Amino acid sequence: MAQADIAALLALLAALFIAVGDVIHQRTAHEVTDEPVGHLALFLRLLKDRTWWLGSGIAAGGFVFQAAALGFGSVLLVQALLVTSLLFALPIHARLEHRRVTRWEWVWAVLLASSVAVIVTVGNPTEGSSRASLETWAGVACVLGPILALCLWGARRWSGPAAAVSMGIVSGALWGVFAVLTKGVVHRLDVTSLAGVLELARTPEVYAWVIVAVLGTSTQQAAFRAGALTASLPTMTVVEPMVGCILGVVVLGETLNPGETGWVTLVVAVIVMVVATAALARGEASSHDPTTV
Repeated sequence: MAQADIAALLALLAALFIAVGDVIHQRTAHEVTDEPVGHLALFLRLLKDRTWWLGSGIAAGGFVFQAAALGFGSVLLVQALLVTSLLFALPIHARLEHRRVTRWEWVWAVLLASSVAVIVTVGNPTEGSSRASLETWAGVACVLGPILALCLWGARRWSGPAAAVSMGIVSGALWGVFAVLTKGVVHRLDVTSLAGVLELARTPEVYAWVIVAVLGTSTQQAAFRAGALTASLPTMTVVEPMVGCILGVVVLGETLNPGETGWVTLVVAVIVMVVATAALARGEASSHDPTTV
């Protein structure tokens, strides 16, 4: 089996585990308290909840599969396939809520996943390097930081689906950064010897990796708390691979090779991703009261 095929299989397994973890996290974020709480207070309360830890354990299994997939394939390939987690999460969430996934939810979700399949197949992504310089990451922070700060500001001013989408953008972006950092960590991972462990401890990506994971988790819970799953999860599901893929190209030097005519198809696929995400969030806003989910 080719390395790209192994990476694709591991990425799909990661999508399944992450979807289950996300559904559990979303329910727990709403059930942990009826009081209005800030992001930090919510996160601290969730740390005391056993159900939340169950979801975290399952999601951690997904991250292990994701890391393994990144060891075999490019960030572009792995992150794009993680969008399929939405197809797992929607029916699981609907079952727990004792309702059916609507026809239009399925239509938009399938369009979302199909657009990703097009990007993977037509884009023909290839691997680049595993790590980037500190100067490159500093440039990423200068560009991405203000954007995320603006989204956080918007989430504080808005409520319901708009806040869920804003926080979903922040969380998705952080998990996209996390994926690129994971590529560097996996490249340096060698726990079979003391020298390997010490080398890993001297790798800057490890510490940034932990910090980004904590921030991504806390903002993810805030997004789940702000609205229902179909408002927050599609946003995170799309933003994470988009940020991860952009950073894969800009930071790691990965490439897309769609051919002369394939670029038009890629642009259309990206537009479909954005429209499907917006449709899922808008449908949720019109059919649910997020404070009661």
